[in-house]
Amino acid sequence: MPVETQAVPEERTAAPAVPRPGRTVTALRGVGLLAVLGALVLVGLLSVWVGTRGIPFTSTWSALWNPDGSETSIIIHDYRIPRTLLGLLVGTALGLSGALMQALTRNPLAEPGLLGISLGSSAGVVVAIAFLGVGSVLGYVWFAFLGAAVASVVVYLLGSSGRKVATPDRLVVAGAAVTAVLYAFNSAVLLLNPKAFDQFRFWTVGSLSGRYFDVVYVILPFVVLGLLIALGLAPSLNALALGDQTGRALGLNVGRTRVLGAVGVMLLCGAATAAAGPIAFVGLVVPHAARFVVGPDQRWVLAYSMLLAPVLLIGADVLGRVIGAPGEVQVGIITAFIGAPLFLALCRRRKLVML
Repeated sequence: MPVETQAVPEERTAAPAVPRPGRTVTALRGVGLLAVLGALVLVGLLSVWVGTRGIPFTSTWSALWNPDGSETSIIIHDYRIPRTLLGLLVGTALGLSGALMQALTRNPLAEPGLLGISLGSSAGVVVAIAFLGVGSVLGYVWFAFLGAAVASVVVYLLGSSGRKVATPDRLVVAGAAVTAVLYAFNSAVLLLNPKAFDQFRFWTVGSLSGRYFDVVYVILPFVVLGLLIALGLAPSLNALALGDQTGRALGLNVGRTRVLGAVGVMLLCGAATAAAGPIAFVGLVVPHAARFVVGPDQRWVLAYSMLLAPVLLIGADVLGRVIGAPGEVQVGIITAFIGAPLFLALCRRRKLVML
């Protein structure tokens, strides 16, 4: 009799795992974020090392970790470290506020000054100098922040008048109107008060010099709160980018998102402008550069913006010290020279200006 044999199934080898494209892209974005973080650490060290007074790097490194009360240690710990930390906070605030503005208004040319926040800060400083006799940077901070808050509230009230929700186009128009009024007010007061103009012009050029730890401590809580609001809104901003009706269909509360976004912009831009004065192009250019690297996903755009902006700002501050030695060129001037051609180059790529 034939022996009955049982068929043995062929052994199958497991197919090699193929990485998903989504995971690969996420990994690349994560690596890029780490690279930007490394660049931020590098420019931070350069900011502590480079200044109007030359100090060898070895002496800088030693004094950085072992303060001994020497002149070198005082320069590093009392002047350069606060200036670097302020550049970190101001840059983060400007980058995030610019990305928030462009996402909320769906306007690729939006920047923190579009809603009158920068002019509101300037008006607060003008009032403090011309009418209250405030003469210190620490005093300017509170009035500048108050001016930014008042301007933000006025713009939102005008943009939402007669409607339940403030639409992006109405907010932009209201911001332009408030900006024009505040500009006229500032000009009139400063023209009639030359002494106030002399003090105001040093603030309005945009600078990180002459700011110490007390200014850093003042704006730190506002920047942290604004940062938390911005990052928390990232998923909602992705839904908002599809349009108000689609966002509502996805369960998004459009009105609440815009209100929280406006509060975040006010906190971030108000704190940055109050501490360093109006600094142009950082909040406009950096979100475009972030979208060029990571695409339209607001979670990554915000993450990259909060790191790329301080890299640009601190790097511009270091460059101003180098090219202006033995003096320095204010950072607001350097960012304008860097930001304008960079923004023109970005605008030549149509996909970058489409939100």
